[in-house]
Amino acid sequence: MRELEGLVAVITGAGAGMGKAHAQLLAEHGARIVVQDIDGVRAEQTAALVRAEGGDAVAIACDVADTAALTTALTEAGNRFGRIDILVNNAGIGGEPLIEDTTEEYFDRTFAVHVRGSFFAGKAVLPFMKQQRRGKIINISSIWGMVGHHYASPYCAAKAALLGLTKAWAKELAPWNIHVNAVAPGGVLTKMVMSQPDIETKMAQKVARVPLGRYADSREISYTVAFLASPRSDFITGQVISPNGGEVIVGI
Repeated sequence: MRELEGLVAVITGAGAGMGKAHAQLLAEHGARIVVQDIDGVRAEQTAALVRAEGGDAVAIACDVADTAALTTALTEAGNRFGRIDILVNNAGIGGEPLIEDTTEEYFDRTFAVHVRGSFFAGKAVLPFMKQQRRGKIINISSIWGMVGHHYASPYCAAKAALLGLTKAWAKELAPWNIHVNAVAPGGVLTKMVMSQPDIETKMAQKVARVPLGRYADSREISYTVAFLASPRSDFITGQVISPNGGEVIVGI
């Protein structure tokens, strides 16, 4: 189905992992893709992959935590295409420190990327969406933002903040027919996850707690993103959808 034909989708942090998968799937549905990433080489690689698969994509390189650069880049992208219909706030950073090991720099960077970056990406695309009187904003949170974890409290807090942002924006932007929802994935087999120290042992322990017995492939999360970006979700806003294999019902 090419239900996004002619629409323009901005995806932050799309140089790898889930963002890359989101870009590919939305392009398959017909969207023109703006690939944002802090790494310009990775951004162009994703854009080139989308084009090789028959889609239309451009790459922009900037740090989502640099509000001025992000605003300029997204405004230029919107002007280039003449519209922005979909924003997927996917950019994020990892790290699992305990409270005593958390530095001020890591804390600030975590919120700058996940929360401030998402907020001002949304602000940058709003003029286009309001002019069109329609739009879809999808914030990528995490089940860690829903129920917390034994460590990584700054990450959990930042992902929880995105849930509050989602609900507030859904109410504020409804008069413009702009839908705002969040996706809160459980475990996903990304390079960031698989690069963790002692991941084989950790993975066995983590997967044992998932009722479906495995972590998701990135594309499986993209299916939820594509649904929320599509006309099929036109009566859904302010919601949190959590594809997690049942993990959240048994606790982390």
